Amino acid sequence: MLPFHQVVKSEFEEVNNLIVNRLDSEVELIENIGQYIIDGGGKRLRPLLVLLSANSCGYKGTEHIVLAAIIELIHTATLLHDDVVDTSELRRGQATANTKYGNAPSVLVGDFLYSRAFQMLVDVGNIEIMEIIAASTNIISEGEVQQLINARNPDISETEYKKVIFKKTAILFEAAAEIGALIAKSTPKQQAASSGYGRHIGMAFQLMDDVLDYDGDIKDLGKNIGDDFAEGKTTLPLIYAMKNGTKKQSLMIQEAIKNATFDKLDAIFDVIKITRALDYTKSCAHMHALKAIQCLENLPDTKEKRAMIEIAKFSVERSF
Repeated sequence: MLPFHQVVKSEFEEVNNLIVNRLDSEVELIENIGQYIIDGGGKRLRPLLVLLSANSCGYKGTEHIVLAAIIELIHTATLLHDDVVDTSELRRGQATANTKYGNAPSVLVGDFLYSRAFQMLVDVGNIEIMEIIAASTNIISEGEVQQLINARNPDISETEYKKVIFKKTAILFEAAAEIGALIAKSTPKQQAASSGYGRHIGMAFQLMDDVLDYDGDIKDLGKNIGDDFAEGKTTLPLIYAMKNGTKKQSLMIQEAIKNATFDKLDAIFDVIKITRALDYTKSCAHMHALKAIQCLENLPDTKEKRAMIEIAKFSVERSF
């Protein structure tokens, strides 16, 4: 558990207990796979943002616990589906669910987690929150499809890339922070501030993930270095390297992306380093982290707000 989790430690434990309880099913395989991926760990930042956002806006009830669990179930469902689509074998330092149990069970259990999350959402009975979650999950699906279309395409622009990572990653961070403020019946300004904070945190996290894919440590990351490249994802470090390298360097990267060839991977890593593509990507991440903090300026000075600021700093300083 990271330091900023301690601010809502008891509530966070309630979220984890609720998730385990709501994994119940007559079908043992559903419980096994759901428990396997939940037990795999992770930073659990999305549910944490629900709790911190609600509390920073003065919430005194318990429904934020349910909403945090819903957000985590939706996120877990996307991981199950992602790993099948990306043919990933390692996540958080252990075999992915599709590697351990197979593709079909992973997809179907992902569907179960989605439907269980929406059952819980109906129980909360807040139509505005339902609308946010429904729209967000739809946008996530669009982002996943767009990323699939973009695979092996070296001509993706920086603007197109950022649209995809917003849909794929940042939208759920945004939804998490926004529904926390909404359940607290905060002012429209507070809700907008929370929403903007979540959006920028999500962008910062994805940008740093793309940096760490080329500059991380497998022990810290819990996944293989270069996985994104192997999966055909034209992320910002590659986009920047192609734009700022020599013509020969750019063509080499383009051909490798198009043909899924990895024999020149070390040379591509060198071009990324020479063009300072990782530094540029980090600078974009830092910009979003700063914007996230700025979104919180007019919120009351609480321990929860301070924790949210620490999350923004962590998002760009982390090694995992």
